[in-house]
Amino acid sequence: MFDWVIVGAGFAGATLAERIATERDEKVLVIDRRPHIGGNAYDRYNEDGLLVHQYGPHIFHTNSQMIFDHLSKFTEWRKYEHRVLGKVDGMEVPIPINLDTVNMLYGLNLTSEELPAWFASKAEKVEEIKTSEDVVVSVVGRELYEKFFQGYTRKQWGMDPSELDKSVTARVPTRTNRDDRYFTDEFQYMPLHGYTRMFETMLDHPNIKVMTQTDYQDIRNEVSFKRLIWTGPVDEYFGFRHGKLPYRSLKFRHETLDVEQALPTGTVNYPQTEDYTRISEYKHMTGQVHPKTAITYEYPSAEGDPYYPIPRPENAELYKKYERLAMATPNVWFVGRLATYRYYNMDQVTGQALATFRRIQEALPVGGDVIAMPRVVAAE
Repeated sequence: MFDWVIVGAGFAGATLAERIATERDEKVLVIDRRPHIGGNAYDRYNEDGLLVHQYGPHIFHTNSQMIFDHLSKFTEWRKYEHRVLGKVDGMEVPIPINLDTVNMLYGLNLTSEELPAWFASKAEKVEEIKTSEDVVVSVVGRELYEKFFQGYTRKQWGMDPSELDKSVTARVPTRTNRDDRYFTDEFQYMPLHGYTRMFETMLDHPNIKVMTQTDYQDIRNEVSFKRLIWTGPVDEYFGFRHGKLPYRSLKFRHETLDVEQALPTGTVNYPQTEDYTRISEYKHMTGQVHPKTAITYEYPSAEGDPYYPIPRPENAELYKKYERLAMATPNVWFVGRLATYRYYNMDQVTGQALATFRRIQEALPVGGDVIAMPRVVAAE
């Protein structure tokens, strides 16, 4: 008999499992259909002893002291500021676009004070910002849009930026200074011993039982439990009754190279060439000392595990139908990227899980009767 079954052992599921087990002293069964915990943040040592991220690079960054402090209970940290170069016009230039990017590409010697006017001279007037194309051309103009965004977005999403919601490219800033960090958050760190070790620590509690390679449909009638937390695809929970929510997937090619370092930065993007979007090298992120190095090529795909909700208005409307079902389902809590059909970073998913736990605490007394309380909580 379990008080809770949690479907999914990623950030959402593991965070809630630990909080419920620790603060409520209730029994939790965590299941995941994959053969490991950690969700997409899962990392492992390959046959050469190099720590690699199985599902591509995961860089932790947040501006939330609360979220950072919470995760610090389960890991020590290594300071790391991620940097990305883009292979554009045969050169490797900083991404996001900054002062050095423009000066290198155009052979200029602009200053930070002069660059805003240069961008303004290139920008196109857009009456209403609706799409990802609108966002970029209205700020830096069509030429930089085509060099950096159009080809990369077509590969990543399988459609043109003009077909995607403005939120896609709004995530990538443009800078007028020489700051070449990919993120500017206050807290930029990597788990010192890897994400998997952090998840193992999080789930190491006598009230928590973990079952991997386990599908919810296979155990739902075999296990007694009071309440359910669902972090998988929301449309799957409801049997796809309104149709499938569209997702973009990724395929990965991992390689070990017989050199100490292969890339100048943690990641190199390819917006103009190649069928892959980027290559990443993990030793930049992990700080591991090793005579060899591990890299990963990423290939976007229409088929495979769901990674990225596709941000288009019609998809948002379809999700609202599932959200209404979720809100009307008693004693099931829907948490995480897939369950709420939103692109959340790791810290945002953690924040959403902690917010969900606070709602549980407020509404559900420990040891109290089962209360019909469907919940879909936004990230904080």
